[in-house]
Amino acid sequence: MAEPTGKDRIVIVGAGVAGAQTAAALRGHGWTGRVTLLGDEPHAPYDRPPLSKDVLLGKADSSTLDLDWAALDVELLTGRRALRLEGADRTVLTDAGPVPYDRLVAATGASAAPLPGALGVPGVHLLRTVDDALALRAALRPGTRVVVVGAGWIGAETATAARALGCEATVVEAAAEPLSGALPAEIGRLTRAWYDAAGVDLRTGAPVADVEPGAVHLADGTRLDADAVVVGVGARPATGWLGDSGAALGDDGAVLADDRLRTTLPGVHAIGDCASFPSARYGARLTVQHWDNAVQAARTAAADLLGLDVPPYDPVPYFWSEQFGRTVQYAGHHPSGDRVLWRGSPDDPAWTVLWLRGDVPVALLAVDRPRDLAQGRRLLERGTPLDPAAAADPAVPLKSAVR
Repeated sequence: MAEPTGKDRIVIVGAGVAGAQTAAALRGHGWTGRVTLLGDEPHAPYDRPPLSKDVLLGKADSSTLDLDWAALDVELLTGRRALRLEGADRTVLTDAGPVPYDRLVAATGASAAPLPGALGVPGVHLLRTVDDALALRAALRPGTRVVVVGAGWIGAETATAARALGCEATVVEAAAEPLSGALPAEIGRLTRAWYDAAGVDLRTGAPVADVEPGAVHLADGTRLDADAVVVGVGARPATGWLGDSGAALGDDGAVLADDRLRTTLPGVHAIGDCASFPSARYGARLTVQHWDNAVQAARTAAADLLGLDVPPYDPVPYFWSEQFGRTVQYAGHHPSGDRVLWRGSPDDPAWTVLWLRGDVPVALLAVDRPRDLAQGRRLLERGTPLDPAAAADPAVPLKSAVR
């Protein structure tokens, strides 16, 4: 560990889960120097997954992280937006003045992608922040006509909440099937029945042409009356403040970190939704915008910042979603061409899909089968070959289906 001087200042830009967990991990490793956590929102750091679930449903008003910043001796500066990074001067320029650093972690996450032409239209909502969730919750009253643009994870979760709150819900998706950006079409189309059973009008192959107050116009000329419109068409790495800093960025805007999450700038790491990392496990550079990656990356960055021996960062990506009364869990990464193995039938209430490279699992999707996910995730991490015949039998525990 670097010798603490009490003067060396580590600045973390971004007060989401990734940034907050980095600060906590630094203290956990015994770092006694200064730690400053900058957040552009006025709120204390909070969790995002509950926003589309408990917060939207009115079961909670916030999801503030259970961390005592005073006890951790972390300088928490909220409501501070990073405007630019001056790498040569080791200074973050913010809308409230400069913040010097000795070492820095970029953890600014991602911002919700806007729908062209919809920005600023009354009744149009994004769902990325707690303020977004509270504003949308206020609009979701029984009988409200809600149009959700995008049938991805956020779109499905929002439609689920809208129906639970007594709203009329329509989901429009430009692609041919739901979850087109995350799953193969043959898997995504299986979720159509979930929309039908929930009373949600799902329209695919339906790009939006225009949004006006009270209506969404589709490219085919269809007009959908809408008291509220929710845009869920993806998220983009929030790295505009790094644009001229000298930090290398990928085509998607993510910071190009190495396998210890170091950037091309001296003393600067990048983690979470705003960063990509090289995966030897999958032979590709990955940008993973999910909670589990934020937490794991924070631990690696904190340890590497302090000079601790840390293995290359190469996790098995994992995320979950709760939609239409189902828990959907995914682990791994599967490019096209991997072999698909069904574990059970999609007509069953619960089922699992495995993607295999040879006989080695590289990804898994489990619908209401948490044991498959838990056991399968360990097999993915170890690269354990499976007996395909045994693995296809849902009565056989996955841990017992190994070769």
